[in-house]
Amino acid sequence: MKIMVATKRVVDHNVKVRVKLDGTGVDLTNVKMSMNPFDEIAVEEAVRLKESGVADEVIAVSAGIAPCQETLRTALAIGADRAILVETDDDLQPLAVAKLLKALVERDRPDLIILGKQAIDDDSNQTGQMLSALCGLPQATFASEVTVADGKVTVTREVDGGAQTLALRLPAVITTDLRLNEPRYVTLPNIMRAKKKLLETLTPDELGVDVTPRLKTLKVAEPPRRSAGVKVPDVKTLVQKLKTEAKVL
Repeated sequence: MKIMVATKRVVDHNVKVRVKLDGTGVDLTNVKMSMNPFDEIAVEEAVRLKESGVADEVIAVSAGIAPCQETLRTALAIGADRAILVETDDDLQPLAVAKLLKALVERDRPDLIILGKQAIDDDSNQTGQMLSALCGLPQATFASEVTVADGKVTVTREVDGGAQTLALRLPAVITTDLRLNEPRYVTLPNIMRAKKKLLETLTPDELGVDVTPRLKTLKVAEPPRRSAGVKVPDVKTLVQKLKTEAKVL
């Protein structure tokens, strides 16, 4: 059994992002980058399935600029067997990424494709669903538990009313939620071993995919600053302000 895992290089979740002065995007100068946390969970789950004897190979995939190799090396250090980078300087939007993944799925024929449910930079939550539609594969999103047996994958996913369990025939697409697992700490020996693992580099043209952006960002702006709180002397004044200023009563 072969598992393909998609990863994305994003601004580290501990970093407070800054908007460029001209409003064209986020300033990434000297900003720490790391693997998208949801994708890290996806890689961990794939490696656990391999360690349990369910899978034979884990392939980590990423798309973007050359430094995305660092993200793939992290996936290899966690336990992926090999990696593929689709290198491009274009602004990759969810549909373009889904098309690139589709081309890789058709080429490498994985039995299971695992993605993070969303990236913390754009929060689109679209790529997994688009990939499923493009490939004509069953999907289970927001997975909090995954079990593979007898050519099927059973996925428990969180919904508004509680939990839902789905049984999908392989091949299938899964997107991961936070409660699925806790990614392991990457050790130095594994980081050194990752440097010797295969990392293949392709281009969108080699895969026959047009990644030209379909959407144009007009402006990026920081959210408005929150105003300071106001102390009131008594409940009567509070109720009055809620009526006249906040207009919630």
